[in-house]
Amino acid sequence: MKISISQLDKYVFYWIVQFSRENTLNQAAKRVSATGDGHYYVYLSVALLFFHPNGQHFFNLVLGSFLVEFPLYLLLKNSIRRHRPCHALAGFESSFEPSDKFSLPSGHTAGAFVFASVVNVVFPTLAPIAFAWACFVGSSRIALGVHYPLDIIAGAGLGMGSVLLVEQLMS
Repeated sequence: MKISISQLDKYVFYWIVQFSRENTLNQAAKRVSATGDGHYYVYLSVALLFFHPNGQHFFNLVLGSFLVEFPLYLLLKNSIRRHRPCHALAGFESSFEPSDKFSLPSGHTAGAFVFASVVNVVFPTLAPIAFAWACFVGSSRIALGVHYPLDIIAGAGLGMGSVLLVEQLMS
């Protein structure tokens, strides 16, 4: 019996959602997901700009990476037009309403991996914590029923790839 990538994606999606619901993790998922909202990146980057010797490098790399990541994210999301699981799966209900209707790639995950990747470049000792947080942001988006696992993988790749490109251009 062969299983397609799409079937595997849905299977893992349902498993994560069921696990989070059985363990009443929805409120925690909402809180973790909210830490991936864009304004926090601005606050932290500006604070480092003023209060840390490596703040300028961090700020420049975050800014450049988001200038690459965000247009690519919009292009991909609006070209692929994959409907979110909370809108596409019959009988599935989510307690969380996303801001748009398309899911691939995950913007929250892309942003979290941009930030974690910049932390890895500028503050490598903090990288394990940053990447763990970015993984939690991505997982929370699945638990909330607004993304499939492949959306998260695509978002992570987009975020890390944007930083790699900008880092090469800046050096």
